[in-house]
Amino acid sequence: MRTAISTDTNSGLTRESAGKAGIFVLPMPVIVDGKSYFEGVDITHPQLYGAMQNHLDLSSSQPSPGQLLEFWDDILKSGYDEIVHIPMSSGLSNSCSTAMLLAERYGGKVQVVDNHRISVTQAESALSAHRLMEGGMTAGEIKKYLEDRAFDASIYITVDSMEYLKKGGRVTPAAAAFASVLNLKPVLTIQGDKLDAFAKVRGMKQAEIKMIEAARQDRLNRFAQVPDEQLAIETAGTFEDPEKARQWRDQVQAAFPNFSVSYVDLPCSIACHVGINAAGIGILNREC
Repeated sequence: MRTAISTDTNSGLTRESAGKAGIFVLPMPVIVDGKSYFEGVDITHPQLYGAMQNHLDLSSSQPSPGQLLEFWDDILKSGYDEIVHIPMSSGLSNSCSTAMLLAERYGGKVQVVDNHRISVTQAESALSAHRLMEGGMTAGEIKKYLEDRAFDASIYITVDSMEYLKKGGRVTPAAAAFASVLNLKPVLTIQGDKLDAFAKVRGMKQAEIKMIEAARQDRLNRFAQVPDEQLAIETAGTFEDPEKARQWRDQVQAAFPNFSVSYVDLPCSIACHVGINAAGIGILNREC
């Protein structure tokens, strides 16, 4: 059987980068001032950052059922017998539960994985799924394998401005104003499911230090028995200035010299909630 691997742009994978890896990617909708755009199709990161600079209303959404069904149908029509689809965590969006419901129409040909990932950790799951497929696993076996290892990852993220967290209802206007006056930066975490508060510190530099220390503690405790070659440490952000992105990656690389640390832009669907100049770090046990 020919098994296809698919995910969405919440993973941070573009259609170009995913295509080189043999993975199909569904563009996710982003709504700017009431108008829908699709990541990598008709909106880019610079355009989204420009909308933020102009303080436009932004939100994310899930694809319509018709778009998802058409996406899967096109994959199956191209010669594949089954699909492993890896959406963003069910704890962060309804897109996973919607996909699972729609997959029932395919009689087992579409296996939707809920392994509670997003951004760099979701991308790694898609790449792992492709390697497992090449190793001979069926779609159902890949789904079980990834879900059994769902919580072997951590993400930490901090924001430079509370504007879009406030607009999205994730913090109250009073809390946002208080944080702005005191220059407080929240450090948030995703460890398998929902976005939770991790710490509050003064200034972005302290927030970056806090995230690096959190990842270091995960390495020493949660992943103490995992060899370096099986772990990945990645950085991401919403930096308008490429030099700031490079500096963040270099800072994390210096803290973890045994690893090859990369940087990716946070997907637009996350960026519209965290605003410009957010920074993130992920540490995960590679599935394979």
